[in-house]
Amino acid sequence: MRTWNLALVGFGNVGQELVRQLVAKRAELRDRYGIDWRLTGIASRRIGWLADPAGFDPARLLAGPPEPSPDGPQNVREWLSAARADVLFEASSLNRYSGEPATDHLRAALESGAHAVSANKGPVVYAYKELSDLAEKCQRRFLFESTVMDGTPVFSLFAYGLPAADLRGFRGILNSTTNVVLTEMERGISFDAAVKKAQEMGVAETDPTDDLEGWDSAVKVAAMVTVLMRHPMALSEVDRVGIGGITPEKIREAQAAGRRYRLVCRAERTPEGVRASVRPESLPLSDPLAMLEGNTSALYFDLDAYGLSVIEHKAGVVATAYGMLADFIRAVSLGC
Repeated sequence: MRTWNLALVGFGNVGQELVRQLVAKRAELRDRYGIDWRLTGIASRRIGWLADPAGFDPARLLAGPPEPSPDGPQNVREWLSAARADVLFEASSLNRYSGEPATDHLRAALESGAHAVSANKGPVVYAYKELSDLAEKCQRRFLFESTVMDGTPVFSLFAYGLPAADLRGFRGILNSTTNVVLTEMERGISFDAAVKKAQEMGVAETDPTDDLEGWDSAVKVAAMVTVLMRHPMALSEVDRVGIGGITPEKIREAQAAGRRYRLVCRAERTPEGVRASVRPESLPLSDPLAMLEGNTSALYFDLDAYGLSVIEHKAGVVATAYGMLADFIRAVSLGC
């Protein structure tokens, strides 16, 4: 049994939940997979770069993050070295403009000899080929299951379950905030009140702009097209419209016509390349996507062999953290 040194960038809700799951599943990891671990590095904007190769006490970390140390590492590379990291978990906030600094964190991890596991979509959109090639060169893994549909198998589904499958296109709902807002508006409350409800549920961020304007969904679409359809796609290439223009009047008109608005993600392979979009659509009630409410997500894949649907219930922090845990197991137990 090998003990792996784990380093975690981002100690917010996802990072803390990942630590809880590592603790809860420790016996199973040992008995079933021959994996043990110690948390030797933790970093965030508030606490800086903290490292202890002997391992931090997870219970104390969860009780309250430690204070910053002025004598500790000053950058990600010093931190990875001080933590003697074997695996980096990247759970920092998305920068949709450049994918930084998450991309640099992952690059540094791979170059230092650590596996790189990311819940951050930015590096997949902006640096997928670079990081994948670097991982292969360094004989390490770059995995990112939690970037789309939380921990639901999407990327690993194709990698392990659909060898040589040709993905011709997909459509789905990939953002919980907009789905909650539209569902609540159908119940008669205003747009602003629906956003507040999503925030109270813990689904929407304090600043929900990226969700409401379709940016979160567009980044996910670009990531899926880049990886699963093997067609590098810039974020600017996704035709994006948010739900800000969906008024209560439009909601009522759709309901009267037996339809429902949903923010739909689409991608389709064409003779000219891949066409992708994120925009609100008025769907008939016979459409399975129209029936999705609250924080349920779904994807419908058009494959050369058959069609395939994946539906995620109870999306959220627990699922996202589980996706990172699953990637950790895949990285260290399935080889390079």
